Amino acid sequence: MTTTIDRAAPHALAPPVPARLSLTPPSALSGQLDGAWWPASRDLSIELVGLTLALDGVRGRITRVIVNPARWPVIPHKVPVAGHTVHVGWFTEQDPDKVILLCGTVARWDLLVVPPGTPTAGAARLMSAAAIPGSVLTAGALMSAEAVIGRIREAPGGDARSRGPDAQRREDAWESEGGACMSPYGHPIGGPSANVWR
Repeated sequence: MTTTIDRAAPHALAPPVPARLSLTPPSALSGQLDGAWWPASRDLSIELVGLTLALDGVRGRITRVIVNPARWPVIPHKVPVAGHTVHVGWFTEQDPDKVILLCGTVARWDLLVVPPGTPTAGAARLMSAAAIPGSVLTAGALMSAEAVIGRIREAPGGDARSRGPDAQRREDAWESEGGACMSPYGHPIGGPSANVWR
């Protein structure tokens, strides 16, 4: 008996991973970003399914996604999503910390991409900052600001304690004052005022 293994089957059979998103609320204020996306991995063929399903229909059906190849080891040309195909392209000129989703010619989403391995507190800060209506901060500026306070680009295996007692004290103060879990509107992330946060 011969068995044929379809390499695409695990993606098709596995339920889509829910997207972790923070979106700007509906507003007349237009900013640099429409929110943030925190993927669980750098596998676009898996991660784009949950992202597309979460945003499909909000502004129109997602037809195309654009990324910078600096952050994604493999970029598939097409990703099947719930009965339609999303085309994936890349531009090296695009901010590497941003993903653009196009809804045909009708609308688009510009989202900060929070790196998959980011600690929860850092991801919450980034997702809140990216969802402020009318913000002029770019994805790169938000990532640079987070890197300055030592949250994203630490040495492998490093944590706040390995950076010294002053860094630990600042982080403890930030956490105890509600800095890591508050949205820019003063409500805990994931509470009734949250747009999308899973």
